Amino acid sequence: MAKSIKSGIDIDLGNQCSRTAYSWAKKSFSHRPEASGNPLINVDGVFSNVMDYQGVKVGISSDGIGTKIELAERTGIYNTLGFDLVAMTADDLAANGIEAVNLSNILDVDHLDHAIVDSLMQGLYEAVKIARITVTGGEIAELGNRIGGYGERMHFNWCSTATGLVPEGHELIDGSGIKPGQIVLSLASRGFRSNGFSLIRHVLEDAFGPKWHEKRVDNDKTWGEALLTPSRIFSPLVTDLIRSGIPLYGIAHITGGGIAENFERTLKSTRYGADLMSLFNAHEIMKTVQKIGKVPEKTACRLWNMGNGMLLVTDEKFLPDIEKLSENYNYPVCKAGIITHEPVIRIQSSGCDPQILQYPLT
Repeated sequence: MAKSIKSGIDIDLGNQCSRTAYSWAKKSFSHRPEASGNPLINVDGVFSNVMDYQGVKVGISSDGIGTKIELAERTGIYNTLGFDLVAMTADDLAANGIEAVNLSNILDVDHLDHAIVDSLMQGLYEAVKIARITVTGGEIAELGNRIGGYGERMHFNWCSTATGLVPEGHELIDGSGIKPGQIVLSLASRGFRSNGFSLIRHVLEDAFGPKWHEKRVDNDKTWGEALLTPSRIFSPLVTDLIRSGIPLYGIAHITGGGIAENFERTLKSTRYGADLMSLFNAHEIMKTVQKIGKVPEKTACRLWNMGNGMLLVTDEKFLPDIEKLSENYNYPVCKAGIITHEPVIRIQSSGCDPQILQYPLT
């Protein structure tokens, strides 16, 4: 079993638990008649769950923002977390060509603090405005000492569920149209998304002590402020690319598991591989954490996005059109690599110890 450096987190155990949970969920699929809300279990390469309602395909995705919440508790900055909450669910839907349209959220707290709730919801409003989503439901639950955290103010856990539809006239994107010779594009992340923060916190606390969030990364920001950089929301750009008629054969949302594990899900249905030799470079803050914690390159690339928030598979001739639409959003895009016949993902990493990493498809 592989454990995250210093964090004590067993990555493989987490994957095993997820597989077990999903195996029990699959047993429930027979509870609904065909085409009446039954999940499409024959679809590979999914990042979200897809249900069939008499021919109408509805996507649903649930996620949370994990221990990134502690950064808000340490800094008193709460209005950026909504971007992470929306990105985790809306971008999972976008990875299958589904436009997120509605979002519901659950905020579990130990006790209520109106000012914090107001700041969280203001940030959520700004995030769903960018994502073109309506917030259609939610709940705030007071759970007392069942919820803990940093400091004396309100502690909380925040999760959401987004639902969406495939844009009219288009099909679900599941990677089945991927072929060798197609190119892979990368959309740049803004920093750490809501993944791998347990390791980050352990590294920085070991290095700087319990008040590590107050130490300065540079002249502009403290560690707490820098790590709170909100996630970029890719879903509206993906929807616009689809509606413009640009073919996207596969999409990978790079969250927990890193580039290789998430892109492998996109390649699952065809079992082709990819050479990704020109990805965006890892952010300097990622390399700094890696250096401080002596985090191996493979571990960093498995836990963090290393500068790449989403991968798109398309044809070379559509690159100028994609670049133009991406520029409208001010989202950097680059040609990261190419699809290959061999069932191996090769990645030129760009952390503290750049190397070519190889991941045979399982």
